[in-house]
Amino acid sequence: MTPRLLLAGGILLAFPVAAIAADDPPDPPEGEDIVVTGTFQRDPRDGASPVSVLAGEALDRSLRPQIGEALARLPGVSATSFGPNASRPILRGLAGERVRVLTDGIGPFDVSNTSADHAVAIDPLLAGRIEVLRGPASLRFGSSAIGGVVNVLDRRIPTTVPDTPVAVQARGSLGSAADERSAGANIGVRLSDRFVVAGGGSLTDTGDLRVGGPVLSASLRDQARASTDPAIRGLADLSGRLANTGARTRTANLGAAFIDDGGDLGVAITRYETEYGLPIRYDLTPGAEQEAVRIKADQWRADLRASVALSGVFERLSLRAGYADYTHFEGDPVTGTTFANKGLEARAELRQRRRGGWQGVSGAQTFFRDFRAVGAEAFVPPNDTTQNGVFTLQEVAIGPVRFEGGGRVEWTGIRSQVAGFDRDFTATSIAGGAFANVAKGVKLGLNLSSTARAPAAEELLADGAHIGTQSYEIGDRSFGIERARGVELIARLSGPAWRLDASAYRTRFAGYIYEFETGQVIQDLPVFCFAQGRATYRGFEVEGEARFVERPGLTVKADGLVDAVRATIDGFGPAPRIPPLRLLGGIEGRGDRLGLRAEVEHSTRQTRVTGFERSTGAFSLVNLSADWTPLAGRKLRLTLSASNLFDVVARRHASFLKDYAPLAGRDVRLGLSVGL
Repeated sequence: MTPRLLLAGGILLAFPVAAIAADDPPDPPEGEDIVVTGTFQRDPRDGASPVSVLAGEALDRSLRPQIGEALARLPGVSATSFGPNASRPILRGLAGERVRVLTDGIGPFDVSNTSADHAVAIDPLLAGRIEVLRGPASLRFGSSAIGGVVNVLDRRIPTTVPDTPVAVQARGSLGSAADERSAGANIGVRLSDRFVVAGGGSLTDTGDLRVGGPVLSASLRDQARASTDPAIRGLADLSGRLANTGARTRTANLGAAFIDDGGDLGVAITRYETEYGLPIRYDLTPGAEQEAVRIKADQWRADLRASVALSGVFERLSLRAGYADYTHFEGDPVTGTTFANKGLEARAELRQRRRGGWQGVSGAQTFFRDFRAVGAEAFVPPNDTTQNGVFTLQEVAIGPVRFEGGGRVEWTGIRSQVAGFDRDFTATSIAGGAFANVAKGVKLGLNLSSTARAPAAEELLADGAHIGTQSYEIGDRSFGIERARGVELIARLSGPAWRLDASAYRTRFAGYIYEFETGQVIQDLPVFCFAQGRATYRGFEVEGEARFVERPGLTVKADGLVDAVRATIDGFGPAPRIPPLRLLGGIEGRGDRLGLRAEVEHSTRQTRVTGFERSTGAFSLVNLSADWTPLAGRKLRLTLSASNLFDVVARRHASFLKDYAPLAGRDVRLGLSVGL
């Protein structure tokens, strides 16, 4: 098999194309959306579990330093947007502990789940493809995937042996909004027909992010102008740049693998270093000190992938494991806090041999986290979390109907000797779906689920000032299991030159855990408390595409999507930070060597807010992009794009910092990739 060398978004990474695990067949060619994160490889439109795929030219256009921003244009996806350097994905209004973010099927071993200001220790610029998975298949990855799974496929572990002795890839990119510069290189070396080594490195440097207008929202500007303090009045005129948002990131990886028809064994070691600033959350109290918080993080991690072919009922046994030692420091030498996190995760799976229309996979997963926070503002006490789970996912095809089902039992233990806390939880989840071809070009599906997750240590034990979010956070040790029952209807229609995918869903939570602002102040900081109650999420997603011209050497198509979610907490009102209705439409033309695209994204005004939450205005972004492959058959591609072409001020409602940190203004990006 001929290897493919992937280079994305300024990071150079050499590896052959392969599936998420070594027991799967190779990836599809670029541009073909064959899902590999779920139980079985297939077209995403042929299963009950909804899937979105970001790959090829679309991935190149969307890549940003943080995973949340890279995915924000997919159906049902938004981002926490805690400034340009810390952004986790939000799936159908759900975030944090309800969304599992993975790199090649294993968690990032960071502290991004602890707070929105903590970056995910996954560099999306290394990605070959990114998949977003919901539905029954997400139970494979843990109870914290109640909202869905985001899997970044980077393949630091080689999965095939190159045909050539040495494979080299190089790339660089420039971005104007943050004076972004990124570059890297990677080399893959074939040592024998069954043994390969690969190594690479990357760097990204950015300055303060440029925005399209005022830094503060209109209500905060009015508040600042009304102040008697000249320094506070001056804040109303802040514009142009988000102070303290520059960043510097370095990564390096070395991997090796033995690959044979009967099995394989691969390992990788990765070093990740980043230093970044958080947008200043300006305090409009006269005489207040404006905190310019910076975070410096580093991580060593080791990964393993292995599989062996079997005979009989099971066709393959697979093992995926990872261990990491992560540390980050935030603040200053006097009041700063150090967060340390050591983690281990392993998953073993037995894949059944297909028998007629029946196939499946069963396995066990274990996870351990040793978390420590030390310093003046360690708002969560040291604690250990242990999770052990067993799961099965099965599929049966009977005529035109495919039935999918899954179940998972997970045991969680959370212990903190310092806080005198020791609790155990058992969470049982089941999900099932049916998907049928009811007529030519008409597919209908139904998903039902009853899922559960144990509360996280942060939700239980938080009690203190957090410098990164400029808040005082309080958890509740009495929290029980969070349970959710959901139903989803799916329709997928298609014709010779068009397709339309639609879904509508409703999820009812019992023991729903949420964080809200109380209006109180402790240590000059606003108090945010975790609470538990009942909640309802409901929404829809519609995505379509129509091809107007389709002939050899030229394709012209239009595409669009609309999504919305509405969330209400019983006795409380609207859930905080829920994204509003969004519409996105684009037109794209692609020839043999040149591709052009124009799109408009419109987010409506969000007025369903909590008592201490401000509404967010509507905005529209216009984006243009072009990519050119000048030499036929050669791995050389130039990409030029302009995001937010008209330099508008856009604020994402899901962001804790929406009133202090708009999204990027006009951003012109140039990228070049070369393969040898």
